[in-house]
Amino acid sequence: MAARLGIAFGDPSLLERALVHGSWLHEHPDDAPGHNERLEFLGDSVISLVVSEALHARHPADDEGVLSARRAEIVSATGLARLARRIDLGDAILLGEGEAQRGGRARGALLASAFEALAGAVFLDLGWNQVRDWLLVLAAPELEADAPAGTLKSPKSRLQELTQRSGERPDYRVVQSSGPDHAREFVVEVSVAGEVVGTGTGSSLRTAETVAAEAGLDELGRRAARPPAGRGSGPGPDAS
Repeated sequence: MAARLGIAFGDPSLLERALVHGSWLHEHPDDAPGHNERLEFLGDSVISLVVSEALHARHPADDEGVLSARRAEIVSATGLARLARRIDLGDAILLGEGEAQRGGRARGALLASAFEALAGAVFLDLGWNQVRDWLLVLAAPELEADAPAGTLKSPKSRLQELTQRSGERPDYRVVQSSGPDHAREFVVEVSVAGEVVGTGTGSSLRTAETVAAEAGLDELGRRAARPPAGRGSGPGPDAS
């Protein structure tokens, strides 16, 4: 993994720790000193600071709200999973057998957490300048993007704004919660006016709700694009 990153770790054990998922340690308690959640905690702050500094420098015309939205787009679970896939991080994570069979290596929330742990490991081992330079190169497309502010809102915010136009509000409901404590999986439905418009799955309620909101936006968008019933179909078979 170090060769793939182009980073020479002074303490390879930090890299090894960053790649240990809790499910693997649960099945191999004597094969590693711990899992990657402490590094994940640290890496979360490191990534946020690097991204905040970079966006502040690259987008001088943006106000605080727009900068916050740009940062959220990059450091969200979806955004960090995108960066993780860019370096094929999923192939290197040590997962328990059950988690691997459930497709954990491709799961966005898991990839995002591992990426945060990796950033924490780079920071501890090599310092601020090295982790900053690495992240700036890896996330360059997202940092340089100049998307309109309106497109940067979270799916949940966009769904709420869309439904409020008709006086409705999205209602999120957990329909399933399964898995052990270290690998929980939630299934959430979102309804509008009593009708389910989207379903999402994730390792946290927030992630599952975000995925459900994205599905709801897609569904409502498809409905809005359909022509009204009867329009464009021409006269019926009994027309004279």
